Amino acid sequence: MKRFIVTGGYGFIGSNLVRLLLKKKYKVLNIDNFSYSAQKYNLRGISNKNYIFKKVDINNRNKLRKILKNFKPHGIFNLAADTHVDRSIDDSSNFIKNNILGVFNLLEALKSVKNKIKLIHVSTDEVYGDIKGSKRSNEKHTYDPSSPYSASKASSDHLVLSYVKTYKLNAVITNCSNNYGPRQFPEKIIPKMIFNVIKNKPLPIYSKGKNSREWIYVDDHCEALISLFFKGKKGEKYNIGSGFNCSNLYLVKSILKKFKKSKIKIGSKVKIKFVKDRPGHDLRYALDSKKLIRTINWKPKIAFEKGIEKTVEWYIKNPEFFRRISKKLFNKRLGVL
Repeated sequence: MKRFIVTGGYGFIGSNLVRLLLKKKYKVLNIDNFSYSAQKYNLRGISNKNYIFKKVDINNRNKLRKILKNFKPHGIFNLAADTHVDRSIDDSSNFIKNNILGVFNLLEALKSVKNKIKLIHVSTDEVYGDIKGSKRSNEKHTYDPSSPYSASKASSDHLVLSYVKTYKLNAVITNCSNNYGPRQFPEKIIPKMIFNVIKNKPLPIYSKGKNSREWIYVDDHCEALISLFFKGKKGEKYNIGSGFNCSNLYLVKSILKKFKKSKIKIGSKVKIKFVKDRPGHDLRYALDSKKLIRTINWKPKIAFEKGIEKTVEWYIKNPEFFRRISKKLFNKRLGVL
């Protein structure tokens, strides 16, 4: 039986990956330090002899070494990261600590063990910066990060590649587009809009809502990550995207349409409200994922309209998810200079 470590397993993508790995009958050790965005609710109902949890910060290199030696994983999926751009604009210190130094300590721990563990380092499309016109960024595209968050992820990508070249670590880097789906922390646009509709609050959108993002349903992303453990080549980078782009305005209107089809009454205060743009806001991210599709025979299964419907339904059916999170953590606007 294959054994995997998921760092950040109580987060959004991490918790969905843990569930999928267990469904596939693998043994999973979840490592999480329980930062503000980690939620116990995300792995509610998990009762499986193949699941273990350890509260550990990936900056604790000694603890990581012990875990690697005792658990003897075949692979590690590194999803432990701070990810909210606005939060990084307010204060980038945790992004430097967790996204750069955390990866450094994980790499040092991997370097110290003799068994060859494969690392899948999960990064973002934001490292490529603003993609003009109708172009899409492939794996050879120049890095051009615009925020402290994307700069910290770009730094971690370079660090991983250097350890592959210098210390022969077996690692793969993935750069994924915007994820959506169940269990996403409500400072991100989709769960925030859903929360505001449920609570009869305005729907704030930066600038005029023209910023374009590529969206992928979280389960499709997780399937790609697992496939890359088995088929991804050492030292290679792989873009993971759906190929579907839309503006933030279109996105919010799509969420509203799904609510109108549900039994939830939309309150009088639920109206789109354009707000001041954030600093350094890239207009467009778009990935070229042909390499991934060609080399590991993967493709996304969940179309955007179906994915948004499933997402809205999950949050409606899981009101406890929002109740368990302090509104102080996501209600106030961040990233205003």
